[in-house]
Amino acid sequence: MTTTVIPPAVRPPAGPAHRDGNVLRWLGAYTASMIGDNVFYIALSWAAVRSGTPSQAGLVMAVSAVPRALLMLGGGVVADRFGPRRVVIGSDAVRCAAVLTVAALLFVAHPGLWLLALLAVVFGIVDAVFMPAVGALPARVTRRDQLARVQGMRGLAVRFANVVGAPLGGLGVALGGSATAFALAGLLIAVSVPLLISVRMRETPPAGGANTANTADAANTAPAGAEAVGPPGDPDGSPDSVPARGDASGPHARVPDAEDGAAAVPERPATAWRDLRDGLRYIRGHRVLAPLIVTIALGDLGFVGPLNVGLALLADRRGWGASGMGLVVAAFGAGAGAAALLLAWRGTLPRAGSAGAAALLGGSVAIGALAQVPGVGAAVGVALAIGLLAGLSGALCGALLQTQSDPAYLGRVTAVAGIVSLGLAPLSMPLTAAAIGWWGTGPVFAGSAVVCGLGGVVALAVRDLRRAELPR
Repeated sequence: MTTTVIPPAVRPPAGPAHRDGNVLRWLGAYTASMIGDNVFYIALSWAAVRSGTPSQAGLVMAVSAVPRALLMLGGGVVADRFGPRRVVIGSDAVRCAAVLTVAALLFVAHPGLWLLALLAVVFGIVDAVFMPAVGALPARVTRRDQLARVQGMRGLAVRFANVVGAPLGGLGVALGGSATAFALAGLLIAVSVPLLISVRMRETPPAGGANTANTADAANTAPAGAEAVGPPGDPDGSPDSVPARGDASGPHARVPDAEDGAAAVPERPATAWRDLRDGLRYIRGHRVLAPLIVTIALGDLGFVGPLNVGLALLADRRGWGASGMGLVVAAFGAGAGAAALLLAWRGTLPRAGSAGAAALLGGSVAIGALAQVPGVGAAVGVALAIGLLAGLSGALCGALLQTQSDPAYLGRVTAVAGIVSLGLAPLSMPLTAAAIGWWGTGPVFAGSAVVCGLGGVVALAVRDLRRAELPR
């Protein structure tokens, strides 16, 4: 009789995420891709303005949002079916090829707005699968107890990309026009591909384990950080097809057979539509994720309008000028960056659910106060507080979204949260502008603060979300 010895699974290193070369390679890829995105949108806006009327340029800039919003739920299914690493690599490769192709065409000809509109649509379609996969990827590159730190590091990368990307895009336009800027964006996105290929995927907890929150004894069935080896040949450690069932047994549940003492039931083939329905059912029945997404939605709806179009109108009515508005925006960015740095340094915060709710409530009060301050100096101080509190709340909500989700559903969970943030919240901007024209800045900022604060109220009212903790 021969004995087959199965080697133990390789465990992730015990060090913090900011010292893990694997995480740093992922972070470098993400940062390069985000800087490339910022350069791309500068190049696209400049090329559209030079090729058409202001209204036509606005349509070109907005057209990518339609396929992104319509297809993002399907993108979440794609990320869960094929693994986020594969999807992100493929998405970045497609985006890089599309941008470099347009750059080459602009170098030799002037094809007009149709090419820019087509490029924007391609970006919107690719973003619909890219964004859910990006959201699901951190859980595959680090341990659960490091996800909050990685969320903070990701926030710092976004702030860095926003600060660096716009000047780089402007420099590209100044040196060689839109074609040069597009080429620069394509090269930056291209940098992310080999870095992502070099990233190793961690073993992930089995579906229906400690993160599902749908089983009474879930916390006892799989300790934090429990991991399972994925199918051979899958670099993501995720199956190519996830036969999700949407119940407490998780998406990898096995159909009972004769050996289980029950009649064998033929398993229905998994389809994309079935995976989508199972993902939505999973979110709806989850005691933490369902209220968490409502909290995120209310926070974004109350935040996006005032801090974008509302701030410009407020600065104009107060006589702060463009420089004053720039100082306020910079203060907000500094506060949000400080919140991300805090989470990246600490790695976790106690009572994350309650802390996120309290930060959201404090940020909503600061949003209402911003419209009442008369001078730029006071507005800068209030904006700093908004950035710190809103950034902390957003980082904690993002970390809870990562740690509470079953890895097999994480792409779909991220897609639903992304639709709220990128599809519904931007709709508040024209409504905010129209409302300020009717009622003024004070009442509109106060109403937005109430909507934002309701998110904090929901988080405090739901016991499971209020008591939610980040793994340590």
